[in-house]
Amino acid sequence: MPAKKNQKSIQFESHKVELPFIYELEHDESVLEYYDQPPAFKINYQSKSGRNLGFFYTPDFFVIRASSAGWVECKTEKELQKLLVKQPHRYSFNSDGCWLSPPALSYAAQFGFDFQIFSDAKINWILYRNLTFLEDYYRAIDESKNLRDRSDELIENIVRSQPGITLNQLLDNKLGISADSIYFLIASEQIYIDLGACLLVEPEQCQVFCDREYASSHKSIFLSLRSADTITLPVINLVPKEQINWNGQIYTLIKVGHTQITLRSELGELIDLPVTELESKIRLGQITVNKQMYAGSNPDELNSILRGASQKDLEDANRRYRSIEPILLGQKIENPTVPERTLRDWLAKYKQAQQQYGYGYIGLLNHSHKKGNRNRKLPEQILELINEFITQSYETHKQKRKYEVYGAFCNACVNADIPDDQIPSYKTFISEIKKRSGWQQTCSREGHRAAYPQQSFYWELELTTPKHGDRSLEVCHIDHTKLDIELRCSHTNQVLGRPWATFLVDAYSRRILAVYLTFDPPSYRSCMMVLRICVMRYSRLPQIIVTDNGKEFHSTYFESLLALFECTLKHRPPAASRFSGVCERLFGTANTQFVYNLAGNTQITKKVRLMTKTVNPKNLAIWTLGLLYLYLCEWAYSEYDTTEHPALGMSPSDAFNQGMAKYGLRTHRLIPWDENLRILTLPTTQSQKVKVHPVQGIQIRGIHYWNSAFRDPSIHKTYVAIRYDPFDIGIAYAYVRGQWIECISEYYAAFKGRSEKEIWLATTELQKRKTNHHQEFKVRAKKLAEFLSSAEAEEVLLAQRLRDNQGKEVFKLIECERNKIQFHESLNLIETVAFESSENHNSESVQVESVTQIPTKLQIFDSY
Repeated sequence: MPAKKNQKSIQFESHKVELPFIYELEHDESVLEYYDQPPAFKINYQSKSGRNLGFFYTPDFFVIRASSAGWVECKTEKELQKLLVKQPHRYSFNSDGCWLSPPALSYAAQFGFDFQIFSDAKINWILYRNLTFLEDYYRAIDESKNLRDRSDELIENIVRSQPGITLNQLLDNKLGISADSIYFLIASEQIYIDLGACLLVEPEQCQVFCDREYASSHKSIFLSLRSADTITLPVINLVPKEQINWNGQIYTLIKVGHTQITLRSELGELIDLPVTELESKIRLGQITVNKQMYAGSNPDELNSILRGASQKDLEDANRRYRSIEPILLGQKIENPTVPERTLRDWLAKYKQAQQQYGYGYIGLLNHSHKKGNRNRKLPEQILELINEFITQSYETHKQKRKYEVYGAFCNACVNADIPDDQIPSYKTFISEIKKRSGWQQTCSREGHRAAYPQQSFYWELELTTPKHGDRSLEVCHIDHTKLDIELRCSHTNQVLGRPWATFLVDAYSRRILAVYLTFDPPSYRSCMMVLRICVMRYSRLPQIIVTDNGKEFHSTYFESLLALFECTLKHRPPAASRFSGVCERLFGTANTQFVYNLAGNTQITKKVRLMTKTVNPKNLAIWTLGLLYLYLCEWAYSEYDTTEHPALGMSPSDAFNQGMAKYGLRTHRLIPWDENLRILTLPTTQSQKVKVHPVQGIQIRGIHYWNSAFRDPSIHKTYVAIRYDPFDIGIAYAYVRGQWIECISEYYAAFKGRSEKEIWLATTELQKRKTNHHQEFKVRAKKLAEFLSSAEAEEVLLAQRLRDNQGKEVFKLIECERNKIQFHESLNLIETVAFESSENHNSESVQVESVTQIPTKLQIFDSY
């Protein structure tokens, strides 16, 4: 069926700011309407030099709220900082921490509107990730409310009886409650979790309540129970004269023994306590350190001292503490190995640190690595001159050598009357260059692409950068690679070259969801096929698809297809392969584990000077496209899928299934594999609709198509939605009276079975032959059909026809896999019906085909 009438696509440019802002608008109750890319308006302001400027500016959004309306511009903090320096009269930063645009504000004020700048600093990334996680459930909230079942009431009763129960405990219930039911109730706010404070993918940290009001009251009670007494204080040192707080009264340690400790109160009363009882009271929090003793201590300073201690400082401090420990315990040192004066010094430093920080150990740290004069020995004038030559002579696109730059630097020192004994050596000059090495230096000398390997990457998962999504089928990557193997034609035995493989990979589990093989370079057709295969195998499509910046991923058809199925398309930054590291690593794995073990692989071509006829991959090629695809699927869907992945600690199959079970099966998002889906995944024209002619039917790219349904006078001269098959130009589809109908081309015999690529090649060749310098020749369907049937076309299009014929073998394998999947589903249905019938009737008289006979039919599909 076609797309829903009320479905809208919101366009945005930035996934860092604009997409999170859209999510906030969608879930903000005060927002009535919002529009992307509103009409431009003119703003006037002065440049940095004082020149008057004026231009038409297009904001990102126009938002209508219950109490206000106005334009919104979305920028990152990094961009705004640069713009503030470059255009100080256009952007400003006020004392409240908000970004402003005075010229845009003055324009909006004349209409009573406002103008806001939304930066990534305002984004609640926890809320954004939770909204992304629940997106599938938000789309089906209305349906879920009408389909409430017993499990919903059971969940609500559990939460009502156990307020504050964690989401993890709720998911691990033994009552048969599905994760989908729980997430549906969270999305519809029938049970409440503070989505702005805790991540749903960390269920052990999420507390569940029956509603927002109960959660607020519970939080208030919890905060009131927390007092300042629970703040971590310095440790209690069991040494004489140490003061402690016991039930609000101050006691001083008088004597510390192995089994008993003597305390003295402020009134002079002596109390003896066993050591075990004292330790018990400390663990229970009944005895704490006297706060007044350490009221002036600075925790930040204490932490800074501890972090700055080296390994050698800690070893020396340990040795010193062992030396003065007997003195602290009131014992006498016999045969001391350390001079008495040194012991007194260490003891004094210990007591001073004990009084200042609460940790006497701090006073024993030496910090020897910080001693001495560590200031630069070179004069400031020479350091500035070195930096000037590095910046202006070395870090340039000329890529001068270090020695030449150093020679120019020495001449400059001589001209500046700097004495020879003060001119830095070549070694010193090189060390200064090395101090500035890294991404910025390489970028200045060789460009940003050469510097990309030195750019910092994410070492850990942050809230703003969830690398691989939070669940299965959330973030998936599509990418293409040319496999390192030469293939032959299965009919003519002619070498056809290397194939292109397209992978669709789940980033969370590293599972290969779909793989497609073709001789054609990457195009929207390859993308369409992997999406078809994904639906065929899983009845689902990913929530977010990440691609590179290839033109096939920017095609209107591909973007429309993803919008139709409510998938978000993200493009990685240009020349930034790390953003698609999941696919890039998979390409290497596919080659090393699979392709390099086959005859005709092209490893030797990397050493082209060593290649001879006997090892030339073209002479050793024996594999065909269909056969290679059959075994590639076997490797991808079976061997790779069940082998432990080093990044996961489990197989991709196990990681995928665990993610689905823990974070919801989301069965309401299933996509049925039927004829409608196949048609919807076919491309359309830019206008998407064409007019119906009562005699000629519809026209798609210069070719007329006809169906008897076009004889109906009620649809004459009306516009209908159309699709065409890129692998068979002989047919097309039109959406008439609520269903897709198949249309036959006017020259069906000539176009039947011919691909869009072949027609394009034939059109290009025909134009080359017929075009002259005075007029351009237009290719008509009749001329194209005649050319395709001619002998000269065979010569031009032979290679493409052979490749297309080999591609049909891949289609047969895909169809075979589809039939196998459908057969297994039918088998499971038969077994379920037979079991339920036998349970209901308590009889074995139900006539169902024997399960032992059915699997033999699988040989029909396996024998291909």
